[in-house]
Amino acid sequence: MVTNAKTGTEKKESIWTGVNRVRASDFIIAFVILLLSLTCILPFIHVAAKSISSNTAVISKTVYLWPKGVNFDAYASIFKDGQLTYSMGYTIVVTVLFTIIGMVLTVCAAYPLSIRGLKGRPFFSFVLMFTMYFSAGLIPEYLLMSSLGLLNTMWVLVLPLAFSPYNMLIMRSFLVSTIPDSLYEAAKLDGATHLQTLVKIVLPLSKPIIATLSLFYAVGRWNAYADAKYYITKKALQPLQYLLSNMVLSSGTDAISLSENAAVVSTPEVLQAATIMFATLPIIMVYPFVQKYFVKGAMIGAVKG
Repeated sequence: MVTNAKTGTEKKESIWTGVNRVRASDFIIAFVILLLSLTCILPFIHVAAKSISSNTAVISKTVYLWPKGVNFDAYASIFKDGQLTYSMGYTIVVTVLFTIIGMVLTVCAAYPLSIRGLKGRPFFSFVLMFTMYFSAGLIPEYLLMSSLGLLNTMWVLVLPLAFSPYNMLIMRSFLVSTIPDSLYEAAKLDGATHLQTLVKIVLPLSKPIIATLSLFYAVGRWNAYADAKYYITKKALQPLQYLLSNMVLSSGTDAISLSENAAVVSTPEVLQAATIMFATLPIIMVYPFVQKYFVKGAMIGAVKG
């Protein structure tokens, strides 16, 4: 009984000790984090509320964080319109291809640069990092895409930005700090080639950073629309974000040109909010599948001095 009483007392003392360690600066940091979180969450909730509110409530500016006159007419118009649904599927295909190619290039660059015995490693690292700080500019890039025959093709959205030196640097740091040299030496003694070492040892141990960088690539490609504005004129090859950008800038439905079958009954503002949600939800749905790897990969793969 005495032992149990002592144990309970020690637990209470440890709890109070932890409470006493909370300082005013901790509350300030928590408050700042809360404010930053609200700046991301509240606009999203506001747009979501507008997308399912009545036209009268939205026009009268009475919709804030809770919908009024709930209806899904704007979403019905979007799904009835062939251009937006086609653009959604097309954007998904481009994003998946971009992510796969980007990760293959990143792995193929980061793995050899993480091996300490590689001759000329500083030089190759410098060449790849050089592209992070200097570029030829928009006009030379356009002329290059034209000479390669990539204009008005899907590949102009995939190939030019498929390799990211920054992501490669993160993955190289992860491999250097996480995978010990003894594993490489053991694989070499067993007669494994570099490809076998990469596939059977490095990649299985790199799931956190692979998930993290895949998310970086996917989100970056999904949100990009500037390259489509420069290199693509065919409507069938325009990604969803480009159509959404035109709609937001024009504040009307002309930029999207909804078909007659869409039976639009919503005002441009409501339709705009519904289109934003339509374009945002798919990429948000990816997060739950990589959440358990994301934090670990981001922390371990952080650039270290």
